[in-house]
Amino acid sequence: MARISRRQFVAAAGWAAAFGMELKANPLGMPIGCQTYPVRTNLAADFPGTIKMLTDAGFQAIELCSPVGYREFNGLVKYSGKELRRMLNDMGVNCESAHFGLKELRDNQAERIAWAVDMGMTQMAVASLSGPRNPTMDDVKRVSDEYNKMGEQARKAGIQQTLHNETFETSTVGDKRVYDTLFQTLDPNLVRFQFQISTIAQGFDSVEYFTKYPGRFVSMHVQGWSMETKQQMAVGQDSLDWKKIFAAAKTGGIRNYFVEMNYDLMKASVPYLRSLQV
Repeated sequence: MARISRRQFVAAAGWAAAFGMELKANPLGMPIGCQTYPVRTNLAADFPGTIKMLTDAGFQAIELCSPVGYREFNGLVKYSGKELRRMLNDMGVNCESAHFGLKELRDNQAERIAWAVDMGMTQMAVASLSGPRNPTMDDVKRVSDEYNKMGEQARKAGIQQTLHNETFETSTVGDKRVYDTLFQTLDPNLVRFQFQISTIAQGFDSVEYFTKYPGRFVSMHVQGWSMETKQQMAVGQDSLDWKKIFAAAKTGGIRNYFVEMNYDLMKASVPYLRSLQV
């Protein structure tokens, strides 16, 4: 057996220690992901170049938007789902999730599910259930019934249907938030939630929701937020307690997360996320 020198041993030990730290770093050991909507213009003009720009910034996973439901992503229609998946795999990028328009799912959910399967996705999200501005409880039940049925179809294909929290979800029925009501009207076996961290600006505390509704979440959109200036900031340079947020995210059931801000802020968030241990 070949003997190694003390210098080689020390170098190997240092590498192992560094590797161990890398395994412990990144919140909950998850790949650092980003939503591609903030770079949609770049993506439409040069898909491979934009993905390389994101990987160079340190992102290991992305969340797309459907080229059928989002006009800004329509340029990707020229690629099949399998072609896009192969391109991303060749660049070492994981893509488990995408946002879809509610209308495209109403029009042809089976086709969109087939595209997601070809992409290798495990999650299909919509930004909002798009109910009326001043909903009644009947409105909430109506859109919930529709989305539960969509969730059932997705589950048959091995995909988790997911709901974001945008305009409709942040409205109220009487003195209760629609978002809270949806945790009762949406079937937990069919629909999970994707939390938008920036809704803290409207009083939606991620830690509160992750702990109040354990296991009901699957992902989150990450934005740094200054409580003082009321503006988005790079993660780690802001006012939020990210260690606490990610610890609660584990309780909530989070399986992946996507930074979603302008590119400069997303890029500036990576070093902090790389070092964060939870």
